[in-house]
Amino acid sequence: MKIGFIGVGGMAQAIITGLLKQTKLTPSDILIHSAHASTYEPFANKTGVTAKATNAEVAQDSDVVVLAVTPNVATPVLQEIRDQLDAKRKILISIVAGLSLKRLEELAGYDLPILRTLPNLNVAIGAGMTAVHANEHLTGEAKQQAVGLFDQIGSTVTLPEADFSTFSALAGSSPAYVYFFIDSLSRAGVKHGLTKAAATKIAAQAVMGSAEMVLKSDENPFGLIDQVSSPGGSTVAGLLAMEEAGFMTSVVKGIDATIDRDNAE
Repeated sequence: MKIGFIGVGGMAQAIITGLLKQTKLTPSDILIHSAHASTYEPFANKTGVTAKATNAEVAQDSDVVVLAVTPNVATPVLQEIRDQLDAKRKILISIVAGLSLKRLEELAGYDLPILRTLPNLNVAIGAGMTAVHANEHLTGEAKQQAVGLFDQIGSTVTLPEADFSTFSALAGSSPAYVYFFIDSLSRAGVKHGLTKAAATKIAAQAVMGSAEMVLKSDENPFGLIDQVSSPGGSTVAGLLAMEEAGFMTSVVKGIDATIDRDNAE
């Protein structure tokens, strides 16, 4: 199976990196092109994937075409490759934020099997979270194949397109918020005498383990909080101090602001 990437920005590179690490795909199975040779040629040299001279060549020579361009150029790019998108032989996967399946069909072909996706950068290490929604022409084995690419580099969830903005805030933007939380924990450790490196390692491992616990436990997060919080103990004191400072409210406001900005674009 040949997978072609049109657009080789940060997210496309993360997906390619994850696929090469987590799947049986080899660099020769992946074709790339973008508007900026200064970006895609060094990446091709580094990873061994095949750089093509045009978008049309990528679409022509691929079984699965991943549209990974910015929203402002998606329309002319799809118009450019439309003739190469044979509905009987090709699958189109879009990672373009804000571009609906209806619009993708208008631009690429109404009979074309299309999967709209919204991955996050953690796909690079096989720990991604990707929202997916297929059109009516992507079914059966072809759908399993397309969704399976993202299952191999993390987890997937099928959502209505109307929920993609919320997903983007919870999974796409939230890694930045989690990094901010880890850094804040780390700085608190430095305040109390640890080195930044030691404090960051401790905080990051604790966050990773806590996330695994949430995913593997039958308890909801509040139940797990109760397990850690001894009556009258230091954890309760810390939780109360955080909440007094508006911890939960600030998180919800941050997600609200992310969704509002996404919907405004």
